[in-house]
Amino acid sequence: MNVLMISAELAPFAKTGGLADAVTGLSDALAARGHDVRVLLPKYEHLPPTDLDAKPLATTAGGLVLELGAPRGRRARGGGERKAGTPTVYLLDLEELTPGPIYYGDDRDAGRFIRLAAAAVDLPATLDWRPDVLHCHDWHSALVPLTQRTRARADPVPTVLTLHNIGYQGLFGDAVLTLYGADAIRAFVAPDALAGGTINFLRAGLRAADAVTTVSPTYAHEIRTPAFGMGLEDVLNARPDDVVGILNGVDYDVWGPQKDPFLDFHYDATNVTPKSSLKAALAERVGLPPDPTSPLLGVVSRLTSQKGIDLIAAALPEILATTRGRFVCLGSGDAILATGLRALADANPQRVAFVEGYDEGLAHSIFAGADIALVPSRYEPCGLTQMYALRYGTIPVVRATGGLADTIQHFDPATGVGNGSVFRDADIGGLLWGIRSALAWFDDPPAWARLIANAMAADFSWRKQAEPYEALYRSLAP
Repeated sequence: MNVLMISAELAPFAKTGGLADAVTGLSDALAARGHDVRVLLPKYEHLPPTDLDAKPLATTAGGLVLELGAPRGRRARGGGERKAGTPTVYLLDLEELTPGPIYYGDDRDAGRFIRLAAAAVDLPATLDWRPDVLHCHDWHSALVPLTQRTRARADPVPTVLTLHNIGYQGLFGDAVLTLYGADAIRAFVAPDALAGGTINFLRAGLRAADAVTTVSPTYAHEIRTPAFGMGLEDVLNARPDDVVGILNGVDYDVWGPQKDPFLDFHYDATNVTPKSSLKAALAERVGLPPDPTSPLLGVVSRLTSQKGIDLIAAALPEILATTRGRFVCLGSGDAILATGLRALADANPQRVAFVEGYDEGLAHSIFAGADIALVPSRYEPCGLTQMYALRYGTIPVVRATGGLADTIQHFDPATGVGNGSVFRDADIGGLLWGIRSALAWFDDPPAWARLIANAMAADFSWRKQAEPYEALYRSLAP
């Protein structure tokens, strides 16, 4: 099949979070299975990277589209010189909207993604290449189905809109449609998405797309309720048969201890002994004294209440006072949460380390060197960190929500079944129960060995997760 992905992010070129990894993983997996996959994203100020070439390809209503060529000295992810079985990557030149970060946080974002939708609809014709599906990701490309309707085509291309996080919806004053030359869209926007002088990009796209997916089966059910739907549950409940939950996957070539380039020692499920050396190296790197017998709890996360970081900060004093556990956290985000974690680290330098920011190498080191990974999200569309942790034999402690509930089963030492610790309530008591459960297993070597084996045996590879998307695409074919 021919598939055009439209996204604001694509790893490693433009990334602020899991969206980039998910689009890259799915695109790579589909291309490896023989499909002609092409990805369109905005040309941000930092693109193309210095070791890549980009050549002008086509002029669209959204602007000039460039094709990203093969990297010099490293693996191609797309472009004219791309390897067989890899996606082609296109960049939309945004001209005056190119400078700046990936997201402005103001009306210029609307301009960027209005133009992206126009380019996505026009690009196939200029290439004489017809996609079988236009796959849109999050609110940034939610106007693609409506923009296509403005072209009055007799054979529109089926559209899929994937919700990576329904909390981000693209809400702007409707004057942006006039400002960025998209007034023609107004006639096709559902009244409830264009009301009160505003336009909600995501609501408009959910009304217009042929199919809607989200990134885990549980999240697909949760977002139909007021507690998780963020005000869009009415749209989703109006078309329940069109909303499908498909779990995200993991690229184990990137996130796996067998050949992780960020690790000094490698291991697999048949021999996890090197993990102890990695634990010692991690402790030294973050300034903790060596202590191989004490459990090390790790966090790699955005610092937000959605991720439950406030729960971790509130529970940590109790963990330090009543257990041998130590703690390392890598993250950035909410300044108040960062201040609280920094204070805990300053007060407990022998047992708590906090690194503010994001460091790719350190993230890999935490997944490999920690014993336990904390993921106490209040809601989690899919979550990738718990799946990364499993492959490294680092036991996740998660709240039963979204993709966390779909990937982690509470361990039962009596039967040997399960791959982590799962707690129900998003409060300090729930998190403490989940952590103490994991610590009890850590103190039982046979149970811990069984649990690590279960964790590392879990397979959430994109190779498997791409198959439901193939089936969905085929169901939409005319």
